[in-house]
Amino acid sequence: MTEKTALFFKERNIIPKDTSVYDLALTHPSCNNENNTKHQDYERLEFIGDSVIGFVTADIIFKTHPNLDQGVMSKLRSHLVCSKSLASLARQVELFKYINIGHSITQEQLKKSDKILEDVFEAVTGAIYLDLGLEVASKYLHQFFQPLVDEFDPDDIIDPKTKLQEDIQAEYRDSVRYNLEDEYGPAHDRTFVVSVSFNNIVLGKGIGKSKKAAEEAAARDALSKRSI
Repeated sequence: MTEKTALFFKERNIIPKDTSVYDLALTHPSCNNENNTKHQDYERLEFIGDSVIGFVTADIIFKTHPNLDQGVMSKLRSHLVCSKSLASLARQVELFKYINIGHSITQEQLKKSDKILEDVFEAVTGAIYLDLGLEVASKYLHQFFQPLVDEFDPDDIIDPKTKLQEDIQAEYRDSVRYNLEDEYGPAHDRTFVVSVSFNNIVLGKGIGKSKKAAEEAAARDALSKRSI
């Protein structure tokens, strides 16, 4: 383990026992071609790390929000452990500085790749779990996910169309209807205007560059009016 990598773990109050597992966690598969090796990279660690992240995140959500139902908890977990989210966390701690890559990948490509950064975040978690156990891995992940769970807003993970439908069906049995009111612009750059109604009463209107975007905007407009 390099001095720089050792510092990364020290800053997070982690003292590795088996440094070789962390070297693997920070090695991209492209290094195998140049070193004439096989499976000397993070891919297997990524597999176990993914499971540890899923479990610990579920545990944090379950204990932090005792009133959330299963469906919302599942959506929140999916929202937190998706590729984009994990890559963002990897950038937050500048994990890209510690990844060993082959000549086929540039440093700039590495920094921009959500997939690689997600994989390495999972692999590092897997390495911590295998080397030091679940308790230490859990403490490591709490630094990232506890603040996100604490700040959780249901509107962040439930799309406006679903939220509006759930609100309506909490009071009535019928569904809302989306109607295309207008569309304009050239064929390659259309703009759509959509209204959403219930029992022939228009609840909101929205504009978007696709019908779906316009429907979401209409639902968002309806929700904002219902909250007033």
